Amino acid sequence: MRTPPMTTVTPDVSTRQGLSALDLLEAEGIHIIREVVAEFERPVLLFSGGKDSVVVLHLAAKAFAPGKVPFPVLHVDTGHNFPEVIRFRDETVERLGIDLKVARVQDYIDDGRLAERPDGTRNPLQTQPLLDAIAAGKHDAVFGGARRDEDKARAKERIISLRDEFGQWDPRNQRPELWSLYNGRHLPGQHVRAFPISNWTELDVWNYIERENIALPPLYYAHEREVFRRDGMWWSVGEVSLPREGEQTERRLVRYRTVGDMSCTGAVESDATDTSAVVAEVTRSTLTERGATRADDRISEAAMEDRKKNGYF
Repeated sequence: MRTPPMTTVTPDVSTRQGLSALDLLEAEGIHIIREVVAEFERPVLLFSGGKDSVVVLHLAAKAFAPGKVPFPVLHVDTGHNFPEVIRFRDETVERLGIDLKVARVQDYIDDGRLAERPDGTRNPLQTQPLLDAIAAGKHDAVFGGARRDEDKARAKERIISLRDEFGQWDPRNQRPELWSLYNGRHLPGQHVRAFPISNWTELDVWNYIERENIALPPLYYAHEREVFRRDGMWWSVGEVSLPREGEQTERRLVRYRTVGDMSCTGAVESDATDTSAVVAEVTRSTLTERGATRADDRISEAAMEDRKKNGYF
């Protein structure tokens, strides 16, 4: 099977073969998923209920239809998740009949393997539960929904990215992927991360969600919420996200561009209540969703790369 070439997508662009750019990205993603399933013994898909992992799961369902997705999904639950996302996660795996594995950060805190951070966020604490779950499940390939346009560290990532026996990533030791040929060789104890939508942009993702009519957690769309302003972002009021002295709460019409923890993810003001309105809004945006709304990526200039080197998504 000849792999479609990688491309940058703009709406309503067609190729000489009569396929749209979204068709080519979809074909590439399905090809990557099938290649990984054919080459590896125990793949698993990281599924948080966020839009990117939802799209990867949708591609996987298409790749193996009319059969079921032939691998489980794994969620590293920090305990700080939005309740709407957890409900959506559970409803989705039940609808598709997929096995859900959950690694809980709270279990590690309770038994002393991890300690709460002074800043209150748990997102950086996901690494050890993730690596332990991969080892326990003997997973040799882990699908993720990361995209190159999200962050400088993710832009360095290959589509098939090797992790050593400690789960660590070496950005200086990346394998070439000329002509979309993927090298999955690994030693016992090592595994690879596979990123089927690596070449997609945020706009590609939303165009595809609109075309395929893919369901998402409701907080991706504009809704009224009690929020407060911090570090240039609107934070949702919740048990793990409370205003500090001097921070006033108010009701605002907001939506989330990315879904991380309540303790590290901000909302943006928006009146986009449906997918077509979100597409129009993303088209006008000059910041990636992580750059605009993720406090955990502001810890340092190399925050994402440091976490990835240690085994993060």
